[in-house]
Amino acid sequence: MSRAYVYDAGGLTMGDGGILKDTTRSTGRDALKKNVQAAIALAGAIRSTLGPKGLDKLLIDDDGRTLVTNDGVTVLETAKVEHPVAKMIIGASSLQDKIAKDGTTSTVILASEMLRNAWELVVQGIHPAVIARGFRMAEQKIIEEMDDYAISGNEKLFKQAAMAALSGKGHDSLKHTVGELSLTAGKYVINKNGEMEKEKIKIIAQTGSVIEDSEVVKGLVLAKKRIDLAMPKKIENGSIILIDGGLERRSFSSDMKLNVTGPGILEQFRVKEREMLLSQVKHLKDLGVDIVACKEGIDDDVKNELTKSGIQAFRRVAKSDLDLVSMSCGATIVHDVMSAKKSSIGTCQSSSNKMLGGLEHWIITGEGCGATIIVRGSTVDIVSEVERCFDDCLGVVSQMYDDNRLLPGGGASYVALARTLRRYAETIPGREQLAVAAFADGLEVIVRVLAENGGLDPIESLLSVVAKQTSESSHHFGINLFNGEVEDMISNGVIEPLGIVKQAIIGATEASISILRIDDVLWAKQDVEIPEFAE
Repeated sequence: MSRAYVYDAGGLTMGDGGILKDTTRSTGRDALKKNVQAAIALAGAIRSTLGPKGLDKLLIDDDGRTLVTNDGVTVLETAKVEHPVAKMIIGASSLQDKIAKDGTTSTVILASEMLRNAWELVVQGIHPAVIARGFRMAEQKIIEEMDDYAISGNEKLFKQAAMAALSGKGHDSLKHTVGELSLTAGKYVINKNGEMEKEKIKIIAQTGSVIEDSEVVKGLVLAKKRIDLAMPKKIENGSIILIDGGLERRSFSSDMKLNVTGPGILEQFRVKEREMLLSQVKHLKDLGVDIVACKEGIDDDVKNELTKSGIQAFRRVAKSDLDLVSMSCGATIVHDVMSAKKSSIGTCQSSSNKMLGGLEHWIITGEGCGATIIVRGSTVDIVSEVERCFDDCLGVVSQMYDDNRLLPGGGASYVALARTLRRYAETIPGREQLAVAAFADGLEVIVRVLAENGGLDPIESLLSVVAKQTSESSHHFGINLFNGEVEDMISNGVIEPLGIVKQAIIGATEASISILRIDDVLWAKQDVEIPEFAE
């Protein structure tokens, strides 16, 4: 292997001529500049979707299917992005969506603006490591101050926050419908500790109606009907068993061979198999089971015997639905009926069949709560978008039940935090002061983008909010995008959970610091390879 050596004032050093062959390399300022450009370009793709006046994006996949949405993370995850830095920021946005279910667009915009401001400091001669330290100091200061800015929420404020989270995602009737149903569903799945168990909420989509016809049902609603109409239509306070399998004859592989040595052997085999199945039914009766739900099928002989025993049975229930029923009724999913014990049995308050949207559904309620939101709409595309709205809104509602503290919206909190950081920066003697001030400037991008998307002057709107907060000595004032005035956001009902804002700032800070610490980017050149086929 050849080696390239470079002579410098310090003596002999080894170069990368042989080691980094066929690799494109960007280092130092050049690498940082390209990374910042990638972040800014990524934010530019979803910048116009932020806020109640945000615009929609038309997404087209490889198969020609279209989707209209203004959900930032949906746009980013659908788009084909190759730049590694852009992927890092998308990862931060996806994490924001996973944790908080809102604020994904804000995370990306904040990260790009922080990096833009950091680059200006680098050009002035400030080392990226110093900027990273300043950003971390600013983040810690903000986390301390946010708690003082928050107000305690109540049911009225929760509803306002839920509707605010849906701003720009549809008309007022949609926001009212989704917000109210999400809050109702949330009440059904609150545990003893006052926490909302979102995983116990199931969403069912139905077409052929209007959004306003969507409803929430207490309990789990599954698109299943009892396997025999002669079975009990409704069971109250019954015991239930969940089987990760079936109650049916075993299927043999196609290459299996049976050695039949005499007449009647095959019939004896069938009789034994039937007796085994019936013994399973007897075992269920001995356990006092009233309801059976299987992931796989149920044999006709078993069905008849279950019917005679007055047991309600459902087959081919998805594993995910079995898990939901398990959480709701306290039943343990068993793989083999004969291994089931009394401790495996759960208890349901009610189990019945009901017609919903022209189809028969199984509705089951248990002490472990559970709720189902039936989403209705005129077309598949509309139902899909409304379903995403419900999912986002449920995430916001869950955040509020976990932490009832709220912050004013309309960019008010970001401006107030920026003002606090500038005062804090004046107390820092080193160059980190400049980084903290740059971080503060980055926070103000939210109100500027909101104003821009609302057709207002971004600079004038920002200055007006700053002036109003200063003169009134209140951080509640933000921009009303419907009339262009600076107003009290709490009074207007424009509020958002503290956890969402906090996570957006934390995610943006982590992403920007990670990118600032990159001073070397290596791109391996990959030529097109033609596979060799065996002759």
